[in-house]
Amino acid sequence: MSLDIKKIRNDFPILNQQVYKKPLVYFDNGATTQKPQVVIDEEAKIYSQENSNIHRGVHYLSEQLTQRYEDARKVVSEFINSAHDYEVVFTSGTTESINAVAFSFGEKYINEGDEIIISSLEHHANIVPWQMVCDREKAVLKVIPINDKGELLLDEYQKLLSPKTKIVAVNHVSNALGTVNDVKRMIDIAHQKDIPVLIDGAQSIQHSKIDVQELDCDFYVFSGHKIYAPNGIGVLYGKEKWLNDMPPFMTGGEMIKKVTFEKTTFNELPFKFEAGTPNYVAAIGLATAIKYVQKLGLENIAAYEKDLLEYATKKLNTIDGLRIIGTAENKISVISFVLENIHHYDAGMIIDKMGVAVRTGHHCAEPLMDFLNIDGTLRASFSFYNTKEEIDKLYDAILTVKQMFS
Repeated sequence: MSLDIKKIRNDFPILNQQVYKKPLVYFDNGATTQKPQVVIDEEAKIYSQENSNIHRGVHYLSEQLTQRYEDARKVVSEFINSAHDYEVVFTSGTTESINAVAFSFGEKYINEGDEIIISSLEHHANIVPWQMVCDREKAVLKVIPINDKGELLLDEYQKLLSPKTKIVAVNHVSNALGTVNDVKRMIDIAHQKDIPVLIDGAQSIQHSKIDVQELDCDFYVFSGHKIYAPNGIGVLYGKEKWLNDMPPFMTGGEMIKKVTFEKTTFNELPFKFEAGTPNYVAAIGLATAIKYVQKLGLENIAAYEKDLLEYATKKLNTIDGLRIIGTAENKISVISFVLENIHHYDAGMIIDKMGVAVRTGHHCAEPLMDFLNIDGTLRASFSFYNTKEEIDKLYDAILTVKQMFS
């Protein structure tokens, strides 16, 4: 089945507008994706007809919305193929999910002299929490190097693993370069030494089918707003054995079984990790977005976005002075690039005035930029609602930038 792009674009009301008197071209999908009308309508319906605090309420609205919230958990569980619904914990996003594991796992398992492994491709959200664990527990952070294409050196990765390694935390896809890491192989290598692995799926969940049981990852995290869902909702998937054994990250209401002034006992999974009133509206919105994506078919999305990436790569490579940063053999639909003698911020501002939204800067990956010896890039990240005609507009906008700076 091929995608009906015209129909799809009509599902996203924000795309049908002009900026600076030009049709909006939105190429900042790596930062956040736009929302289909069905998601917007679902949120509006909850607030206008169904809103009530969930769990523990005995009245109609609370019971109905509680059921919808738990049904949303089932949708996510089936989407990523977790073994149990209660292995899906709702969070505010990838950042909270990683912090939750870093704090809870760190408290339980990491001691002085132990080692944590991350990669050179990580977003700050998968660097700083582990640095703080190392500072707190006097552990050591080790980093998997990359080659000039932006690919992880898996032979070096294997050498880093030691009896002191307590966890590996790597992204599935680089937000800055689009590199798709061979996380299945990395998990298998770590598991040979009984080392658990956390996968940051913020940039992969929207592009390809994720099966956490097939990957055999110990933790998988992602954000709703990257997969056409509302902001402020995310997922922490964890294997039951880890979630049961780890202490909670946050405490308060809902995550308790019994509280006295002498002692508190914690709730069962997943509520043990969902302190306070959850973002139930966004959780239901996430389930709605997932159903929308499933209806289109992730295989169809992947094939179409691959076509966009190939077209854009070929087109932009014809521009003198443009250099694509990140040329891995396996990439998702992201192109980061620099323009000779033109600062990325200046170029991005001009491209914006042409109606094209791209991201500029270090993309929360400063260590990676330092390795590449650059201070940032322009990044165009494509979604299934983008078109080749829009890529042509980006191409023309870049030529305008070059002409202005010539």
